[in-house]
Amino acid sequence: MTSSKAKAKYPFESALVTGASSGIGESMTRLLRAADVPVVVVARRTDRLDALAADLGGIEVLTADLSTKAGQQVVADRITDTDRAIELVVNNAGFGSSGDFADLESDRLADEVEVNVAALTRLSHAALSVMVPRRRGWLLNVSSSASFQPAPHLAVYAATKAYVTSLSESLHEEVRGSGVKVTALCPGLTGTEFQSVSNTEGYQAAIPGFFWTSAEQVASTGLADVAKGRALSVPGIVYKALTGMSAVTPRAVLRRASGMLPRR
Repeated sequence: MTSSKAKAKYPFESALVTGASSGIGESMTRLLRAADVPVVVVARRTDRLDALAADLGGIEVLTADLSTKAGQQVVADRITDTDRAIELVVNNAGFGSSGDFADLESDRLADEVEVNVAALTRLSHAALSVMVPRRRGWLLNVSSSASFQPAPHLAVYAATKAYVTSLSESLHEEVRGSGVKVTALCPGLTGTEFQSVSNTEGYQAAIPGFFWTSAEQVASTGLADVAKGRALSVPGIVYKALTGMSAVTPRAVLRRASGMLPRR
């Protein structure tokens, strides 16, 4: 299932993970199952979810397209089903678009905002609406290190992730003392399908290896930090340092430096 060193104990006894068919979401599912946590897996690709369920066991498959209101409602209904309580909700589904803003398809950008922002907001609300009254629950929203600065040529993605980080930090404070924990997971460059979907394959050749983290490392860090009730989770020493620097670096410098990165 996964390496023995990745096995851990978690306080949550059930979980739901969106975007579970690959990358960080799949890695989280494997880590949760290694810890004997039952998982509801959500994605559009039923075949991949079925394969994951057959491989790991203890999995409930829920097919949903989070770019649609109907798909979002299906997942929200499952989260709020009090007869089958979900203790950890992981909003991991999302995608990006690389290129000059004016040249990108507006429909794709609208879908990006719908999945990264609207769906995450709806599912976060569904989660807290049942977790707060029962005074127990964990919400992990997958954001990005890109949320801490502008990202020319990846503008909408970075903007949506800035929303995710801000929302999650706000909710973390709102539910303080309620028994519910909210965490924003902010990984840096991670080797997943994101690069092919967002047309950023150039990253892998142009950016040194020490900047890259694995999906399992990101997943393990995120699950450990939400279990500890941390507001922010930043995997990797490099990105912890860069995130700290972004807080004190002038915005003009951040914009120019970010604009020099290859995003195609």
